[in-house]
Amino acid sequence: MSDIPEDLRYSESHEWLMLQEDGSVRVGITDYAQAALGDLVFVELPEVGATYVTDSECSLVESVKSASDLICPLSGEITEANSELEDSPELINTSPYDTGWIFTLQPEDESEIENLMDADAYKAFIEE
Repeated sequence: MSDIPEDLRYSESHEWLMLQEDGSVRVGITDYAQAALGDLVFVELPEVGATYVTDSECSLVESVKSASDLICPLSGEITEANSELEDSPELINTSPYDTGWIFTLQPEDESEIENLMDADAYKAFIEE
């Protein structure tokens, strides 16, 4: 069974979101997604300062099995990218919710977070 922290929000494209104290949102891929992808070998980070709309492609993760686009779960501006992933993409495999985070976004509309799944809904979603 995948690790699904209760305090996060989740998208149907398997990104997790953690609301930060300053109103920004930290984003990564779920334990379920990293397990399905297998050993990650490359992460293309979004550019800090770039803006994206909800459900647009914003990043790329590549594993020994396949490459997968990361879908931006909210509209907003990228304020930080996890540069440690450039040399150590496997951090996503070993710690998807901690050191394996991918980027931080300043949402245009923080209320959009409420449209995403909570842990129970995500659990039901991946069991379907």
